[in-house]
Amino acid sequence: MRKIKLLLSGLLLASLLQAQETFPVNGLADKRNGCYAFTHATIVQNAQNSLQNATLVIREGKIVAVGASVTVPQDAVVIDCKNKYIYPSFIDIYTDYGITTPQRQPFVFNYNAPAQLNSNTKGAYNWNQAIRPEVNAYQQFTADDAKAKTFRELGFGTVLTHVKDGIARGTGAVVLLGKDKDNLMLVKERASAHYSFNKGSSTQSYPSSLMGSIALLRQTYLDAQWYKNKPSTEGVNISLQAFNDNQNLPQIFEAEDKWNDVRADRIGDEFGVQYILKGGGNEYQRIKEMAATKAAFILSLNFPQAMDVEDPADARLVSLSDMKNWELAPTNPGALEKANIPFCLTTADLHDTKQFYTNLRKAFENGLSEAKALEALTKTPATLLGVYDKVGSLETGKLANFIITSDSVFSEKAVILQNWIQGAKYGVKEDAWNDIKGVYNLVLNSENGTSNYTLDVKNNNTANVIGKDTLTGKFSYDGKLVKLSFSATPAKKPMVAAIGGMNNGVGAQYRLSGTINGDTWNGLGEDTAGNRITWTVTFVRAAAPDTAKKKMTPHQQLGKVTYPFDGYGWEEAPKQENLLIKNATVWTNEKEGKLENTDVLVKDGKIAKVGKNLSDGSAKVIDATGKHVTAGIIDEHSHIAAMSINEGAQSVTSEVRIADNLNPEDINIYRQLSGGVTSSHILHGSANTIGGQTQLIKLRWGVDDEALKFKGADPFIKFALGENVKRTTSMANNRFPDTRMGVEEVLNDAFTRAKDYEREMKADPKTTRRDLELDALVEILNKKRFITCHSYVQSEITAAMRIGDKYGFTFNTFTHILEGYKVADKMKAHGSNASTFSDWWAYKTEVQDAIAYNAAIMYKVGLNVCINSDDAEMARRLNQEAGKTVKYGGVPEEDALKMVTLNPAKALHVDNKVGSIKAGKDADLVIWSDHPLSIYAKSEKTIVDGIVYFDREKDLEQRRKITAERTRLINKLQAEKRSGAPMRPAEPSYQVLLGCGDHSERGGLITIEQDDIETLNQ
Repeated sequence: MRKIKLLLSGLLLASLLQAQETFPVNGLADKRNGCYAFTHATIVQNAQNSLQNATLVIREGKIVAVGASVTVPQDAVVIDCKNKYIYPSFIDIYTDYGITTPQRQPFVFNYNAPAQLNSNTKGAYNWNQAIRPEVNAYQQFTADDAKAKTFRELGFGTVLTHVKDGIARGTGAVVLLGKDKDNLMLVKERASAHYSFNKGSSTQSYPSSLMGSIALLRQTYLDAQWYKNKPSTEGVNISLQAFNDNQNLPQIFEAEDKWNDVRADRIGDEFGVQYILKGGGNEYQRIKEMAATKAAFILSLNFPQAMDVEDPADARLVSLSDMKNWELAPTNPGALEKANIPFCLTTADLHDTKQFYTNLRKAFENGLSEAKALEALTKTPATLLGVYDKVGSLETGKLANFIITSDSVFSEKAVILQNWIQGAKYGVKEDAWNDIKGVYNLVLNSENGTSNYTLDVKNNNTANVIGKDTLTGKFSYDGKLVKLSFSATPAKKPMVAAIGGMNNGVGAQYRLSGTINGDTWNGLGEDTAGNRITWTVTFVRAAAPDTAKKKMTPHQQLGKVTYPFDGYGWEEAPKQENLLIKNATVWTNEKEGKLENTDVLVKDGKIAKVGKNLSDGSAKVIDATGKHVTAGIIDEHSHIAAMSINEGAQSVTSEVRIADNLNPEDINIYRQLSGGVTSSHILHGSANTIGGQTQLIKLRWGVDDEALKFKGADPFIKFALGENVKRTTSMANNRFPDTRMGVEEVLNDAFTRAKDYEREMKADPKTTRRDLELDALVEILNKKRFITCHSYVQSEITAAMRIGDKYGFTFNTFTHILEGYKVADKMKAHGSNASTFSDWWAYKTEVQDAIAYNAAIMYKVGLNVCINSDDAEMARRLNQEAGKTVKYGGVPEEDALKMVTLNPAKALHVDNKVGSIKAGKDADLVIWSDHPLSIYAKSEKTIVDGIVYFDREKDLEQRRKITAERTRLINKLQAEKRSGAPMRPAEPSYQVLLGCGDHSERGGLITIEQDDIETLNQ
């Protein structure tokens, strides 16, 4: 007995200790450790397991028992859940709930404003304001019941919250959505680490581009690894320490676009990190690439709202890709499910959270299963965050987080009745708890007698009272009180004596109220004469099942995903073929020169033979009689197919890479194929002295960004001289340099630092801080990376070459070079190539001395001369630009053609692969309708690696398909409007054309994006 007493005392003490807390009580303590038993329910433990007629028991905020044969504790409050469903409450993995939203200023690049070069953050933090890994959401979290209520009404009980600000954003916390003290709502303080490409509220100038954000994040990883050794040169860096401390947490990256998903994943792969990717809703457009990331995704249900395109003037400005995305975006979750890619669902990005279930059902209609949706809202987020032992399913020992619904939770008729969070009840629509639908007998009693009616209850707010006729009235049940009023006389009928003799007047009106006790209702009331009435209702039978079929929208076939996701995209990518081009005039660019009536055989993507009367049974024959065949045009200086061009916030940004932000869906790839271009050298802009690393691409329309890259090509980098660099037109330039002399000194300083860095890396590679900026410059010193330099004025060109001679490297190519004719002999001695415009001049002070004979003069001096575009539209006419050198300077036709084919291949060190028609080289070819330097010449077929990426006949066919598809989608959008669905005004689809001087992806020439209705060269 003594042992039992001791045991009971111990349990009591444990209970008291458990009840203790640090907060003082002002008044009377009211500690309730309730025990509840929810009986006779359908309990959905998780997406795979459901229990019928089961019981759930909770005590002190936790589940203590769940099953079909659970014994109900004697002290439990029993809640009968007959005909009810119990689900684990949902988890939203991507919120900023309970966090003060950072104040952001809209990004507007102001060329005339001074740059903010240093961080404004005070303390021992990172040098860049956008790197904020030391921020912890749990330290800022405050429960917000108004916002929590919005989540609870949707069925959520738990969220991950974080500060949505910066590139490295710190840690997130898992919190509950209850009303209790903030500390009791925290489930896991440091649950995740967060990243994005968006610098957020940072006012610091760097980074100002997508590739700058990527470079900054990459450098931060390297700096954090270096900081692990506590280098004395760094001292204390709170940010780098936090960055390292956060690496053992789940890593969540806000990508917000399918290509950013891929970009983020590549950073993760580089540093051994597997990100959880917050997608942008367009992942379905590149599902193969999404699967290759091996990532779990966070998907919003923020589907595009239909646009009002009734006015044809509005409709013509909306691109086909935008209309296709409206139609296909609801397929996104289903596409990931089909591809076996794990994902969570979030309310993030919804303009109105009330659209959550509406859009979820759209996803169901478009391929998402209910089981996967439930998993995406419960188990998957809990597992990813390491809290599945606490939430995410209904199992013994877990937090009592669950919702009670009137039906299967995703059913259209389902109502969330209650949301229990940590054992505390939060009513949602409790008035719908009792399902009172059915047919009843209503009896009214008064001094004058008794009257009987039939009461047909449709729902808690609708019922019909039936006597001899159906009578008009009002009905409501709020879960506590029943209210009913009706007229004893049907509407629009003569007023006659009251029914049943209860009232001697005519047209009696009854007002009743009362309560429900099981199947019996009773209460009091009055008629219009003031007579008191008692009434009872008894159950007769259940409501007849609703046999009326829901009006279904006729099934409409969805459009197909194309690659790229554009009118001119492929449903199936073109295949490499063996081709035999017959009877053409072939411009070989080799010693054989121009060959008449000649054949070109293409096999396995290479030029196999060039000659007359060739044959090959495996090859598709193309009759080119009367046509001309040339090597594909190579544009040495282009800015297409990139999301950003300039990272101009610092004088030296050699760490940034165009390759990091290629845009394989830029319509200019296709347009330039129509002009015979097969390769383009995508350059960083000219905003700073040492810009970013360039990327040579092949115009393989439809591939991903990685497959665009010209494999095996030497790496290049962009330098710049002159007005753009020293910001001549800026009235408030505070970024060094400010003169042409300063530009020269920036180069001197950069390569001095690079030589010192190289020496330190060789002496002590383990403890020397890896610097991506200097890595690229060391590659130049070691002739592993080559320079293409924006230039105009002879004096600065000469100065630049002297810098190269001083440090032992060559300026490989001077581009623009409009005063090249003045220094051609010096350039030849230095070993430079020239890449110039055919006849541009007078568009700024630096080019006043430009002449149309520049290219011809440099050619005659013996330089390797290229004609480039630096312009998305001009690139489609580079053959004509080359033809101008025949007029201005008398350059022979074949040598003129080489200026846009073989010569840029030589300048880019790829003339062993492209630039001429020779056996063994890549089959990058153009079949022209006329003399290739003629203004009448059209590219009939443009071939890259033996694949016909542009065919003028197929292009005409594709335009007809585009017209038909646009018509179909416009009709569908109009039908959506007629159905009464919410619409938004038509918005033009914009494309940003970036050039040398444009800053950030927001900065270029903005044009209406008529990608799918553009008329190509005719």
